Amino acid sequence: MERPREFVFDIPARPGIAIRDNADGPSATPKDAATVILLRDVSDGVEVFLQHRVMGMAFAGGMTVFPGGGVDPRDADASVAWAGPPPSWWAEQFTCDESLARALVCAAVRETFEESGVLLAGTEDSVVADVAPYHEARKALESREISLAGFLADAGLTLRADLLHPYAHWVTPPQEQRRYDTRFFVAKLPEGQRADGATSEAAAAGWQPPAEAVADAREGRRMLMPPTWLTLVELAEFAKADAVLAEPREIVKTVPTLVRDGENIRVVLDTSES
Repeated sequence: MERPREFVFDIPARPGIAIRDNADGPSATPKDAATVILLRDVSDGVEVFLQHRVMGMAFAGGMTVFPGGGVDPRDADASVAWAGPPPSWWAEQFTCDESLARALVCAAVRETFEESGVLLAGTEDSVVADVAPYHEARKALESREISLAGFLADAGLTLRADLLHPYAHWVTPPQEQRRYDTRFFVAKLPEGQRADGATSEAAAAGWQPPAEAVADAREGRRMLMPPTWLTLVELAEFAKADAVLAEPREIVKTVPTLVRDGENIRVVLDTSES
């Protein structure tokens, strides 16, 4: 699925999406981040795991989002046991150097585990089915007491990069005070595992069909940022998680611009930057 270089869609202003005027001075430098779109199959289609962020958080407070967060410098640790496409492949997909590519994949695995309890790791031949033995490690990762590399080494686990697939590349608009340069991944819930909302960053979490999540946003029951909104619209077209994973995608940097248009917020997706 190739995203057009310029695409415009309307979001009702009622969900409470704020538009800020351009701040004085230079724009903040975006921080590298990773987001994971976690999917599962149900009898009548696909569901996506969503979190409602705690109100008052410095970034996206009160918003409904996918699991994810900023890259930790330790995510670039080359000692991580790795299975699946190598960092060089991810670097090509996300147009970055290999060190950053490694860090992004590790951040994706770490943040998914911290925020949802889903662990994309195992051995080269199997995936963890029971994450209960790693409960304390999950808390230590979230508090930054340990690194992903240290956790995996101590547990004798291998990072399973083959469970992740590249999906998108979004950058926070220049006028925002906090900016992120975020690569989006998509992954299917591993067999035997369950996702939860046991993280300090989420007030609530759960599974929902993408189309229902968009309807909730349109009717003011939840707030979505443009990347989440558009991704959910795209996911609503699929009947199986495997079909999402198999869909070819061109990963291009996308910077949304928000403009108030009467009762709507008009979102223009600028993909002209390389």
